[in-house]
Amino acid sequence: MVLYLIGLGLGDERDITMKGLDCVKICEKLYLEHYTSVLGVDKNKLEFFYGVSITLADRNMVELEADNIYLQAKDKNIGFLVVGDPLCATTHTDLILRARALDIPVEVIHNTSVMGAVASCGLQLYKFGYTVSIPLFEGNW
Repeated sequence: MVLYLIGLGLGDERDITMKGLDCVKICEKLYLEHYTSVLGVDKNKLEFFYGVSITLADRNMVELEADNIYLQAKDKNIGFLVVGDPLCATTHTDLILRARALDIPVEVIHNTSVMGAVASCGLQLYKFGYTVSIPLFEGNW
């Protein structure tokens, strides 16, 4: 079975790629990473459009309980949904490394991210320095 990291794009439930939607449809469990970015649509709308139930994954779940996510992919297809592109945050790369260390297959489905979309307002990636993520505030984090 496979752990899929699926980029959702930046807008709404219809921004997912066709390949990403195909993967969503074969997953037995879906998690929506819910602390590094906010999707402009409610989780219920995603569930209705995709036809699959989604579990919100907060920072604690993704960083401290990640094994509960990727270990399931030993026996079934698991989807980890990410606003934008899945590889724009180091936390998501960490999931990949941990899963692969246990010989769990991982597939990344890329999508549009703010790193590319920023050009629509005239900014160019070549002019930026280091990139950082500013996650949403959560309790003690």
